Amino acid sequence: MKALRCPVVELRQYTLHPGQRDVLIDLFDREFVETQEAVGATILGQFRDLDDPDRFVWLRGFDDMPSRAKTLESFYGGPVWKAHRDQANATMIDSDDVLLLRPASPLGGFPTPSDARPSPGEPAPPPPSLLLATIWYGRGPFDTAFVEFFQQRVRPVLAETGGEPLAYLRSEHAPNTFPALPVRTNEEVFVWFARFTDEGHLDHHLNRLRRSERWREEVLPTLSERWARTPQRLRLAPTERSLLR
Repeated sequence: MKALRCPVVELRQYTLHPGQRDVLIDLFDREFVETQEAVGATILGQFRDLDDPDRFVWLRGFDDMPSRAKTLESFYGGPVWKAHRDQANATMIDSDDVLLLRPASPLGGFPTPSDARPSPGEPAPPPPSLLLATIWYGRGPFDTAFVEFFQQRVRPVLAETGGEPLAYLRSEHAPNTFPALPVRTNEEVFVWFARFTDEGHLDHHLNRLRRSERWREEVLPTLSERWARTPQRLRLAPTERSLLR
């Protein structure tokens, strides 16, 4: 499947004031999708975190770091953000939890979706889906050897337990080309995404993974040596206008 051209990806997790997530999603999906893409970004997906009613998660892609700077300067210095920033910022407690990522291999980027993004107000195409984002925090870099290990040993087990990775990315350590928006630096992460039809499908995958002998004996020991702390799992429900769904 053809991959989207997004060599640089932001994984953005926002902590919101109670009860404000749908307010932000309505505003975001109406005002901040096409207007960011018009200046060079790719809005890959917007999500509700199923385990935190006050967390909004979204993914934004760029062609490279210089174009990221140009795109963000254009959008955040432009009329749409200026018109709606106060309303958007009023929903947020924290918007600085941002990981800067790049595909871990030429095949690690997000695939091009088969369906176009719904227009504002248009019903989202069925069926609904969930994405699982798994964030591994490393003691050191997730280097080429680890990527080969993931492709040859980890990915097959994920696939046979029903969690075939949709994309897999690792830390991008280039300097932040738009310092007005902070990113989490000095962290080594490897993030993989998988799509599931519903919560039952996702839970079935996790249960099979826990019971997998190959996972326990061939994969987990190597992963445990590399992990700096407990992996983070985000169960994500796409918004009505999310490209990834």
